[in-house]
Formats: sequence, structure tokens, C-alpha cells
Amino acid sequence: MKKIMLIIGVFTMVLVSCKKNKPEEVTLDAVESVGEQCFESVINKDTIKMTLNTNSRNEVNGELIYKIYEKDKNEGTINGTIKGDTLIADYTFQSEGVSSVREVAFLKKGTTYIDGYGDLIEKNGKMVFKDKKTLKFDAKMTLSKVDCK
Repeated sequence: MKKIMLIIGVFTMVLVSCKKNKPEEVTLDAVESVGEQCFESVINKDTIKMTLNTNSRNEVNGELIYKIYEKDKNEGTINGTIKGDTLIADYTFQSEGVSSVREVAFLKKGTTYIDGYGDLIEKNGKMVFKDKKTLKFDAKMTLSKVDCK
């Protein structure tokens, strides 16, 4: 009986040690979407609307519209990432029938985003921030979370 118990014990230890040494299977699941969120700023006759789809890797895509009074409307898509509290994205938009790409920045504060600005330079066919460390964020241009329509 002792021999049987010893054999069962050794067999169990072998099974457990084999299981521990077996590498974990890694599956490439689709990156989870955090969901769509909408933000808006209305100041006098100026409106900014932003729709964001964010995934679990803080990659962002969506739509961005600038309707600034007595200026041409800019409407297009954004694609970028959120690093820390800052969203940096490429904004591909139409204005006066011309398609353009420029970098945009937004500072995330709770459930709001504050539009950022800074010196721009042309690089590889798009306008990008000259130095992201010197970006400024104007609290007057704060986009608050709203229900998506």
C-alpha cells in the first residue's frame, strides 16, 4: 500500500511540475474597444465637436469638426494615441475643398479635453508641432463630454 501511495505521489509531482514548465499559450485577441465618446465646446458662435473611439491600448480614432464663426468649417477624421493626459493625433480634414493633414493636441482633464496649440512646421506633407513640450492649452476651448447623437 505504501508503494502505491509513493507511486501516486511521484506521478502527481511529475504532472504538476510538467504543467508548471509548460509555456502559457498566448492568443492574439482583437484589441478591445473602450467605446465611443463625444465632446463639444460651444463659445458664442464657435463650435468644436469631437467623437472618439478609444481602444484598450489608448489608440484613438474619430471625427473632429471646427465651426469657427466667419471662417471656413474644418471637418475630418483623427487618428492618434493618448499618452498620459495628452491626446496627439493626425487630423485629416477638408476646408475650402482642399484636403489637409495637421497634428492636433488635446489635454485630458477628467471628462473634458482642452484644445492645444503651438508652432507648426511642415514635415512629410503634413503640419506638425515644432516642439510638443511647448504646447499650450487654452481652457476657453474646453470640450465637455456630451451624449453622442
